[in-house]
Amino acid sequence: MNDSSGQRPDPVTEILLIQAGDLVPPVAILDDVAGSLSRAVAARGYQPRVWCDDVRAEQQVPVAWRRATPDEAVTGARTVLWRLPRAVSAVQEYAELIAATSDPDVRVISAERDKQLSRSMNTALARCFGSVSASLGHRKARALLASDPIRRAPSWPQTARVESLGLDVVAHGATFGSNRLDHGTALLAGCLDRLPDAATAIDLGCGSGILAALLARRGMRVHAVDVAWSGTDASRLTAEANDLSVEVIRRDGLRGWDEPVEMVVTNPPFHVRAAKDTSPTRALFAQAGEILTEGGELWCVYNAHLPYLPWLRGRVGPTRIMARDRAYLVTRSIRTERTRHGPRHPTQI
Repeated sequence: MNDSSGQRPDPVTEILLIQAGDLVPPVAILDDVAGSLSRAVAARGYQPRVWCDDVRAEQQVPVAWRRATPDEAVTGARTVLWRLPRAVSAVQEYAELIAATSDPDVRVISAERDKQLSRSMNTALARCFGSVSASLGHRKARALLASDPIRRAPSWPQTARVESLGLDVVAHGATFGSNRLDHGTALLAGCLDRLPDAATAIDLGCGSGILAALLARRGMRVHAVDVAWSGTDASRLTAEANDLSVEVIRRDGLRGWDEPVEMVVTNPPFHVRAAKDTSPTRALFAQAGEILTEGGELWCVYNAHLPYLPWLRGRVGPTRIMARDRAYLVTRSIRTERTRHGPRHPTQI
């Protein structure tokens, strides 16, 4: 089985196509990777309705097939092809949505690599579908098949009160960190009273929007930026829940940002899906260094074992450790003219 480029699809895409068999439209696709599943469905003569949480995945799907929200993709669908998310909470949220809004005769074909699957995913599907079964393995991937939807009240998004910050925090099932205050964010939040006055700030990789909300509470004009819809929509909901004004933007980093920014705060991820990958963070540091005003500051929290200090010094400017615990560092980097216009070759970092 080869795709339109003549290459064999990745194992998850391939098993989805094998298990789907004859498709019954409308066909919804959730979380395609590299657009391969969408193109394969289109090659069979269907016009899929595609939704991807990650904007980088969405950008590889033709515009005509994209949908702005998962609801728009799955409402009325009779076939759903779904690359399962890592978080069981995300599986639960999307299963509830599919069961509540799709056609009563919908067939759901979901899949992931064996090492990413868990029995908890079967349980989450079984809460929403009368029939759930697993396929045989194929190239170390497996499909979970569901039908007979059980309509129930949605349990996501969910709100939790973070008393230590005085915030109501909202999250989707796939939102990084959910609606809890993780240790890294807590360490950075504890440093916010040391921030200089700034008119504009960006919460880069905003997740549930905790840092964006805290900055907005200080009177800053705040942009909450994330590659994931589950992050930007959660940040929007968190701001609304706390009667704060935050502009949310789903985009891949800061390249092409067209206005001066005095402050960037970030708790950057170091995974792309299941794989450890720090290269996107390295790019984000360089982009922050380009858009910050002279003397502007990047505040970052990260796992202490990661090699970020030399990257921050080379891509943004002089960097100091402002707080630390057993697992995390909080650093402050100040953008200078030297780092903005100086050499950028990776060997100098």
